[in-house]
Amino acid sequence: MFVTFEGIDGSGKSTQTELLAEALRSDGRRVVATREPGGTELGERIRELLLGGIHVSPWSEAALFSAARAQLVEEVIYPALLDGADVVCDRYIDSSLAYQGLARGLGVDRVLELNLHATRGLLPDRTFLVLLDPAEAVKRSAQPDRIEQEGLAFQEEVDQAYRELAGLFPNRITTLDGTKSPSKLAKEVRDQLRALA
Repeated sequence: MFVTFEGIDGSGKSTQTELLAEALRSDGRRVVATREPGGTELGERIRELLLGGIHVSPWSEAALFSAARAQLVEEVIYPALLDGADVVCDRYIDSSLAYQGLARGLGVDRVLELNLHATRGLLPDRTFLVLLDPAEAVKRSAQPDRIEQEGLAFQEEVDQAYRELAGLFPNRITTLDGTKSPSKLAKEVRDQLRALA
């Protein structure tokens, strides 16, 4: 199965990605855990460009995320799924839909079309969206990257965008309460996935 975690920075999504990968491995499953942007040599270089200090226009941002994602699917995700492994990914297409499609105003349909071409139409079996008040999430973030430095107002727009996406794709996106302890959230995730596995 292919599972992704989404949420604003500081929501706890990366922790949940790690906890799920560990839990699946302890169940004897083969797991590939990865992140976006990154997970490949090209993806990590694109990550440096995207999250560093230089200005990136909205469409350039969307295209770069899509390019990193295309490489990740080609090099990591598809091969792992074809080999029978589970894939757990920290961010995927929904990040672009929330950040660039809605918060930056490029349009969900246009950004989705770009990404479906880049990923050969590969969507996750389940996406877990960790929701947390943006002000609380900002407190949790250690070293803010270029996007996080855009401030609380932008994080609030992204949070609202994610909530909108959960309403648009209710069969794929499951929301989680980020105020709960990591262990409680991890249990909720595992309980949800038992129906898929």
